[in-house]
Amino acid sequence: MTAHHTSKHKTFWMTLGQGQSKRGAQSPSQPRKHPLLKVAVGWMLCQTLLSGMPLAAQEQRNNNTLTYTQLLEQVEQGQVQRIQYDPTTGMAEVELVGQQGTPKQVKLFDQNPELIERVRRQQVEFDVKPKSDNSAAMGLLVNMLLLFFLFGIVIMILRRSAASSGQALNFGKSKARFQMEAKTGILFNDVAGIDEAKEELQEVVTFLKETERFTSIGARIPKGVLLVGPPGTGKTLLAKAVAGEAGVPFFSISGSEFVEMFVGVGASRVRDLFRKAKENAPCLIFIDEIDAVGRQRGAGIGGGNDEREQTLNQLLTEMDGFEGNTGIIVIAATNRPDVLDTALLRPGRFDRQVTVDLPGYKGRLGILEVHGRTKKLSEEVSLEAIARKTPGLSGADLANLLNEAAILTARRRKEAITGLEIDDALDRITIGMTLNPLLDSKKKRLIAYHEVGHALLMTLLEHSDPLNKVTIIPRSGGVGGFAQQTFDEEMIDSGFYSRAWLRDRITITLGGRAAEQIVFGDAEVTIGASNDLRVVADLTREMVTRYGMSDLGPLALESPEAEVFLGGGWQSRSEYSEEVASKIDQQVKAIAQGCYEKALDLISQHRPLMDHLVDLLIDRETIEGEDFRQIVAEYTPLPKKQLAASGK
Repeated sequence: MTAHHTSKHKTFWMTLGQGQSKRGAQSPSQPRKHPLLKVAVGWMLCQTLLSGMPLAAQEQRNNNTLTYTQLLEQVEQGQVQRIQYDPTTGMAEVELVGQQGTPKQVKLFDQNPELIERVRRQQVEFDVKPKSDNSAAMGLLVNMLLLFFLFGIVIMILRRSAASSGQALNFGKSKARFQMEAKTGILFNDVAGIDEAKEELQEVVTFLKETERFTSIGARIPKGVLLVGPPGTGKTLLAKAVAGEAGVPFFSISGSEFVEMFVGVGASRVRDLFRKAKENAPCLIFIDEIDAVGRQRGAGIGGGNDEREQTLNQLLTEMDGFEGNTGIIVIAATNRPDVLDTALLRPGRFDRQVTVDLPGYKGRLGILEVHGRTKKLSEEVSLEAIARKTPGLSGADLANLLNEAAILTARRRKEAITGLEIDDALDRITIGMTLNPLLDSKKKRLIAYHEVGHALLMTLLEHSDPLNKVTIIPRSGGVGGFAQQTFDEEMIDSGFYSRAWLRDRITITLGGRAAEQIVFGDAEVTIGASNDLRVVADLTREMVTRYGMSDLGPLALESPEAEVFLGGGWQSRSEYSEEVASKIDQQVKAIAQGCYEKALDLISQHRPLMDHLVDLLIDRETIEGEDFRQIVAEYTPLPKKQLAASGK
């Protein structure tokens, strides 16, 4: 486990100071740009142009028009050669003698006796030529367009109502994705790290491909397979591989897609799903996150959910009810098997429960090899070393690890992924993103003493796992530094922790607080060990009340609390008397205090060594576990386990 040192109270002020420095970086002498001023100037220019255009048009029109009086004078003087009158507009075009270009325009009255008399007297050519009037046609066209627009709106309304009525009729239909031949593109060769689960599901594929081989001797095909495991271990990937290997019709749906706000819809969808499956048997049905619909009935405060319970009842009936469903295999996945209804887990419904657990070393190596096919890895990168450094990571975590390493490689403009990118990506996904190193200050030295306190105890204690590295480079989330161990994989996979290992673990966790107290005194102890103290409180209480590792004897006085929505944790009674509760508190305090005194004693004995390590850590900012052990070995003999870890 990783010991963290958090520094949260000054983060806000540091961030605020950085923001002020960024804002103050702009020189006051630089001219500030005013986009509104540019817009205003542009608008004024446009207004000037637009206002000038009517004046120019008016001036041109004045030069090309005549008044009625001027027309009479021009006719009287014999300057008019021809007049063409349009009665529809009341305008006349006048051609003057010797004029070239556009005729003059004159507005005439309805009755023009003076003009007619003078035109006849001067023998001026006078033509009446009305222009075509398209107003009626334009009005008809506008009316037709309006009618077409209204007609289109009516059609849209009718189509929407028809679609909604169709949805109402199909509301209870199943939303399962169906493929006649599952083309998931994933086979068993693409799944690594879970060989036991693959063997179980390989039998299911054989059942589907060679059904008569088993039914001829009386064997019954399993009706359901439940995949159980933590998130990211590959349950959905296994289901895709089964579908890809079997080559039979494949239905896939999520448990949440059965549940609707209307009672009865989920049950209707279950019936429709199994009806389609029976028509295409033999086939596979994959239900992801089945805990969304398969939770225990009647659990929790205030009763259950009628819609969900009806859906679950229908699912139970379809899987193993009065009517059989021969040839249909249901594969479901969940990471919460404890919340599923017992009727769903019995043989005849889910005959097999396949545990998809976190991969071991060989499993992690296989997963890294699968995902490493598409990554450009440097020759120096050892997948075996990565697999050994990543106990407890799931398949999804390992895939994310290589992807983050590839992103870092691209950002650093390298041609291939190196070990440095792998280590940085591992720290990023397990601890946090690297921040800027702290300046040489009291805070940096305090963090260094805290982390060296953890690292030194990891190296000195006999039953401790060896140190991987210690650093004071801050990480996102308020992590000022950390000391990281390389845990024993066999112990983690088996879950068998000895009493000596647990006590050393508590001592290591208190090492940071002990170092602060010895170096800086009681008055200067910080809240950086708050998370460490929480871990110590939980671990010591479990040792007393669950593991029987105290003077109270081999007694399990407490059990893990059940969730309220499962009917537990409500009006729970104490499993022991007040006198025993007092003894439990005394034992918890005794274990924690004893480990703390041991941490104080070891750090006090090695104070010169600690000062030397702190100076090195402040200078380097990161010390690898091998270098740390060599430095400690020069000052004091190491336990046999630590010597084995250092290869000596």
